[in-house]
Amino acid sequence: MTVKDFPFFEAFTDWTGANAWIVQLFAVVFCVLLLNLVVRVMVNRLYKRLQQNTTPWDDAVVGAIQRPLNLLIWIVGIAFAAEIARAETAAPIFNAIGPLRDVGVIATIAWFLLRLTRNMQQNIIQQNRYREEPVDVTTVDAIGKLISASIMITAILVVLQTLGFSISGVLAFGGIGGIAIGFAAKDLLANFFGGLMIYLDRPFSVGDWVRSEDREIEGTVEDIGWRLTRIRTFDKRPIYIPNGIFSTIAVINPSRMTRRRIKETIGVRYDDLDKLPVILDDIRAMLQAHPEIDNEQTLMVNFNKFGSSSLDFFIYTFTHTTVWTRFHEIKEDVLLKISDIITGHGAEIAYPTSTVHAPALERAIANDTRPG
Repeated sequence: MTVKDFPFFEAFTDWTGANAWIVQLFAVVFCVLLLNLVVRVMVNRLYKRLQQNTTPWDDAVVGAIQRPLNLLIWIVGIAFAAEIARAETAAPIFNAIGPLRDVGVIATIAWFLLRLTRNMQQNIIQQNRYREEPVDVTTVDAIGKLISASIMITAILVVLQTLGFSISGVLAFGGIGGIAIGFAAKDLLANFFGGLMIYLDRPFSVGDWVRSEDREIEGTVEDIGWRLTRIRTFDKRPIYIPNGIFSTIAVINPSRMTRRRIKETIGVRYDDLDKLPVILDDIRAMLQAHPEIDNEQTLMVNFNKFGSSSLDFFIYTFTHTTVWTRFHEIKEDVLLKISDIITGHGAEIAYPTSTVHAPALERAIANDTRPG
């Protein structure tokens, strides 16, 4: 019994012999699918295992390589299948397979490097809690953006070189065209260099509370980009500020203060003039003994002036804490203790009063008669 005794198998053998390249294409696509599945399963298992340690780079590499590696397998597989089809059909369209494959490989490598940079940046920021000296988030973000920009520029230049363009010619054209682009996009460039100066000078970082009286800006810095800085106001509204503005305004950064100041003026009645010196001494002693007051800083409690209806004295001191809510708790405690000291000496805190002098009425009362 031979194959000729089975017409179907004979016809199939004849067809595969005449169209062997189609079978090869099917085999290549099947191998690509199988390899893609195996790689995906292996990388997922490895990634889950590496996430259990605190090393920032191993899971970052594996997490970054998964999707680019799958794409790379498809690019190489399809390019190989296209080469088989080109050898059989000699169609001109398949002549573009080589350059497209090279561009795809370069883009995939650049994609992997960009994902790796982003993953490393996120891991370093997330692991700040385990560090004795946390890294600065703004510095990490700036380095990540510089590396990403370098990867993209390098990838573009390599792609142009691969496609046959002269890199020296492209750079020369960029130098000439940069002048025209600079005039047309001066605001964009001003914002770009403004963002660069923020990263270099570091007047504020992500998470800082900043304020500018020049533009009525106040809030918490959420993000510093190359063109815009996003600040969240205390009523939770976002403000998007072009970076070029920061080169023309004064910015106050209260988050970097070392102490918070208590500066208050308090008045007592004129009737308590004789009690004022001992009141001031007791307040001064109370502040010096207060555990939340920094005695190494300036501490002043002095009679200041004769007010219109009070004897005014001021307190000037600093707290250890810079936390806004804790500062007000300390300030409340200090003011209440000052009130207790004043009342403890039989004095009273003054409030605005007016005295009207009526000599005729005073004489009438003294003579027990009505004024004429």
